[in-house]
Amino acid sequence: MTTKSNSSVLAGKASSYPLLSSPPRQRLVTKDGHCTLNAPVCPSDSWRRSWSRVWILALQDLWGLLVSLRWRWVLLAFCASFIAHWLLFACLWYLLAHLNGDLAVKNHDDPPQDHVVCVKHITSFTAAFSFSLETQLTIGYGTMFPSGDCPSAIALLAVQMLLGLMLEAFITGAFVAKIARPQKRAGAIQFSPQAVVGQHQGQTCLMIRVANLVHRTLVDVKVSAVLFEEQEGQALYQTSLDFHLDHLGQQPCPFFIFPLTFYHPLDRQSPLYPALCEGTSNHFELVIFLTALQEGTGDSCQKRTSYLRQEIQFDRRFLPALGLDSRGRYLVSKEHFDTAHSKEPLNKDCVVQINGDDADRME
Repeated sequence: MTTKSNSSVLAGKASSYPLLSSPPRQRLVTKDGHCTLNAPVCPSDSWRRSWSRVWILALQDLWGLLVSLRWRWVLLAFCASFIAHWLLFACLWYLLAHLNGDLAVKNHDDPPQDHVVCVKHITSFTAAFSFSLETQLTIGYGTMFPSGDCPSAIALLAVQMLLGLMLEAFITGAFVAKIARPQKRAGAIQFSPQAVVGQHQGQTCLMIRVANLVHRTLVDVKVSAVLFEEQEGQALYQTSLDFHLDHLGQQPCPFFIFPLTFYHPLDRQSPLYPALCEGTSNHFELVIFLTALQEGTGDSCQKRTSYLRQEIQFDRRFLPALGLDSRGRYLVSKEHFDTAHSKEPLNKDCVVQINGDDADRME
């Protein structure tokens, strides 16, 4: 907000507050909490080596890779793994029948007296695949079965059953872990698209608001932040910031049932003071972390977002998040992320950035 009374003051202090226009930067964390950093680009001569290393690292964390995949790829991996398992043992059963000479026996119900059929009625690869499928799924139609007088068939049957049980346990566990992921619960937590700077209890504060969009309660809610600020040489320096809720101080919020407003005092000890109150032109990004526990399961979930300089509004306040109906019941306002002009003016030491191109002081 620019006034005529301070225009002459700004003219004399133009050199003290450099213009804030700077080349655009890609944000480190998107508004919905995803990291935007890409893997380092490797030279063309080491491209194959780098990709092989990536695949090796991915296979070493196969469980984490499977759980983090999208559902379409998880379902594809589920089908492909079982089909591959059936095909592998179909080949082994067919190879056993070939080596044992069962394929040359015309009538498996009446084989030669000196010949032991390892698996009855495996006369083709299709029959071998069918037997592999029946064995893995324990269907047991009764037509094909291994002979107790063939140790090779019994050994191969035991190997298939053991590997099949391991595969089923792995896939089932991945499905359960993916369904119960805390990230899905964190998707119901929403941050205000803009942060505001205004007066709170006589102190200039940076304020953000968080809403829980579902009725399932979260407990032990904590909010922390990291300030990524660009210094000389385009190096990013990280500084931690503390946010508090009303008079709870640094204690976690025990009950998250309505939109909460968290505050960070913008005093001279704040890492944000030079950028927001002194008008420094360094690029910064404020990344907010919210961690909470699910009341029903006790699982921890985390939600992230970030704010750039142009996403911080000055001399504003959030509208009340709760209202009362005619019966005196509390209702969550649909405008809980809307802002209005602050009733109290900002501290005179705080500089208001206007469109990111200039600086002004509140008088």
